[in-house]
Amino acid sequence: MKKINLPEAAAKIEALWSPRVVGQVGDTFVKVARIQGEFLWHTHEDEDEMFIVLKGNLCIKFRDHEVWLEQGDSLLIPRGTEHFPVAPEEVHILLIEPTSTVNTGQVEDERTQKEYIFYRE
Repeated sequence: MKKINLPEAAAKIEALWSPRVVGQVGDTFVKVARIQGEFLWHTHEDEDEMFIVLKGNLCIKFRDHEVWLEQGDSLLIPRGTEHFPVAPEEVHILLIEPTSTVNTGQVEDERTQKEYIFYRE
C-alpha cells in the first residue's frame, strides 16, 4: 500500500487526454488525466462515468445544455448519455468508471486507448 497524491499524479502525466489508472476498486478504475482543448462527442452505452475536477475549469457539453465544473466539482454522466468534454485551459481530472470503459466510447480515433495505462511514479 502506497499513498498517491492525486493532483501531483495528474500533473506528472505527459500526454493530454491520456488517463492513467491510479487504483481499482472492484470492477471500477480510478484514473487521473490532464486535458486541454476539445475531446469528441461520444457515448458510453453500458458504463456510467464520473468526472471530478482537481484543477481548472471543465465544460461538459450535452446536445441540449452544458455543465461547467470548477475545482472540487464532480459530475456523474449516466450510461448512454452523449457528451463532449471541453477544457479551454489545462484541467486535471479524476475519473471514476468501470474497467470496461473505453475513453472514446463508441468512437474510435487516434485518442482511443486500447490498453489501460497504469500510473507509475
